[in-house]
Amino acid sequence: MQTIFSIAELREVLGAERRAGKRIGFVPTMGNLHTGHIQLIHQSNNNADITVASIFVNPLQFGENEDLDAYPRTLSADQEKLAAAGCDYLFAPNSKEVYPNGQVIQTLVEVPGISDIHCGASRPGHFRGVATVVCKLFGMVQPDVAIFGEKDFQQLMVIQRMAEDLFLPVEIQGSPIARAKSGLALSSRNGYLTPEELATAPALNRAIRTTVAAINAGRRDYLNLQEEAQITLEEAGFKRDYYNICNRFDLQPAQSDHSELVLVAAAYLGKARLIDNMVIDL
Repeated sequence: MQTIFSIAELREVLGAERRAGKRIGFVPTMGNLHTGHIQLIHQSNNNADITVASIFVNPLQFGENEDLDAYPRTLSADQEKLAAAGCDYLFAPNSKEVYPNGQVIQTLVEVPGISDIHCGASRPGHFRGVATVVCKLFGMVQPDVAIFGEKDFQQLMVIQRMAEDLFLPVEIQGSPIARAKSGLALSSRNGYLTPEELATAPALNRAIRTTVAAINAGRRDYLNLQEEAQITLEEAGFKRDYYNICNRFDLQPAQSDHSELVLVAAAYLGKARLIDNMVIDL
């Protein structure tokens, strides 16, 4: 695997691959890789001739008092994992390479409506930062297909909408949530959990599965189901963020006649903010 730090070298290398007729797959990450990220690499390998991963901790998607400075940087370990997974190229630019004019006068990409709810309401400006950096990375890599984890369900929808609206020539694929045996969704931020919190964390997924089972059994009092789950999570030691049963296509509150739903949830446990979701077909 070759590690590349500059856009100029990236374009030179991938230009040669493209001229050779190679289909390019892309997996953007912020590093501190786990099994879920490696699953994305394998999916890219299965859908493209060449796989490019990126590692860039994007300051534009972090708000005030968030964990930008504390976010783990583990480049050497990440390189080993990517190479073992069959990744062909790692693009690891610094902030100056991605934002050469700084962030204050940076052109911004925003997907209205869907960016302002759920995680967007809790983290104002977050999805503007995500959409902007992903759009820039697409311009740098020019992939044929890009793979994103479905754990960040709202993020995946934002990126899909952005690619459609801007007519970007890239296929966006989701990849199923990778989980620990306990049911906990794998996340780089799970590293913030203490051993006691790590034992508690799977309660979020258990709450989701309990709610989904109730919906499948016929309950449609969604507001009550949401509040019941929030109370259960608080009793387990979580601090609530959101827990919402939504129409799958616009993430607006589910109505009783909707048949394709998604439950999206986020909650704080110690220093970690955990997210999870589950699709529901009625």
